[in-house]
Amino acid sequence: MSLHLGIIGLPNVGKTLLFNAMTKAGAESASHFGAKKANIGIVNVPDSRLLDLSKIVHPEKIVPATVEFVDIAGLGHGSPHRSEGDPKGKPQAQSTAFLSDIRDADALIHVVRCFEDDNVFHVNTSVDPARDIETIRLELILADLESLERRKLKLAPMIKGRDKAAQRENDLLDTLSQAFYDGKTAAQVSLTPEDIQFLKKNISFLTWKPVIYVANISEASLARPTEHPYCRQVFDAAAHEHAEALAICAGLESDLATFTEQERKEYLSELGVEKTDLDRLIQRAFDLLGLMTFFTAGPKEVRAWTIRKDTKAPQAAGVIHSDIERGFIKADVITYDHYMAYGGEKGAKEKGLFRLEGKEYIMRDGDIVNFRFNV
Repeated sequence: MSLHLGIIGLPNVGKTLLFNAMTKAGAESASHFGAKKANIGIVNVPDSRLLDLSKIVHPEKIVPATVEFVDIAGLGHGSPHRSEGDPKGKPQAQSTAFLSDIRDADALIHVVRCFEDDNVFHVNTSVDPARDIETIRLELILADLESLERRKLKLAPMIKGRDKAAQRENDLLDTLSQAFYDGKTAAQVSLTPEDIQFLKKNISFLTWKPVIYVANISEASLARPTEHPYCRQVFDAAAHEHAEALAICAGLESDLATFTEQERKEYLSELGVEKTDLDRLIQRAFDLLGLMTFFTAGPKEVRAWTIRKDTKAPQAAGVIHSDIERGFIKADVITYDHYMAYGGEKGAKEKGLFRLEGKEYIMRDGDIVNFRFNV
């Protein structure tokens, strides 16, 4: 399955450096007003289980799960504002190209500048993480408000025709509208799961998307990042939204991407750091979407496959090929722990740990599977 994670933030906060560190794409990093176009790159999801399996199977190749990262063009100068002379009126969203790219993302990585550098222009002239977070947050809320109002216009004639579903949707949108005017995101509004699914049939708000905050710090702050007041602002904002936050030095990570493994270890040792949070960011972005991994293992390849949690066996088979799902018969399943403990498929079978599962089997993270099918 294709997964898209959008990297957002103001210009010159380190989005492209972080993107380059993860993708090794070598995208150009702007030094003044930020990039105008999105950069796109595919990133392997770190998973040590692949290497462990390959030591038993000795395949011709190893194929990891992947995630697509999109370095989205930065928001322009200044923050959104309300109509002149009407402080309670409708806020005016800026016209920004980045909003259309955000709509396509499954989740967002919000990079926030937490470093001082006179050589790197700041769009708001000074470093203030809390203000910068609010700037992006408000822009997304305003975009959602515009989407909401367009939807309400479409509902109006249906409501006049006494359409009960339209009336229900309109009432829910009224609740969200008030929250948006109060500066709240869609995720902060108390709606039932049923109401959310009902609304998502016709509208998808940007502020429903899950977010990971990245505090982009200096090398000097890397050993004790959370002690820095700028970084603390980011972590506090994330906690308020029940989101996760990580501290990463994007500039350093971008440089390290060009180093050998030995050079990387030596340089980090000089900084008093064993490892950085870059790999954890990629893994957390993967986990954030409620995803998990199953494996196929054979002499040609050991491969990781991405599925959503609670996926049943036939639908998991469909990730490999639609014909396998259509002709699904059974699934031969061994857990990762059993596979490793007994030296692979043969040993697991001898211990009676080789299971035959049917159409109602709910896949588990780490399952090693062979699907039986007939088309």
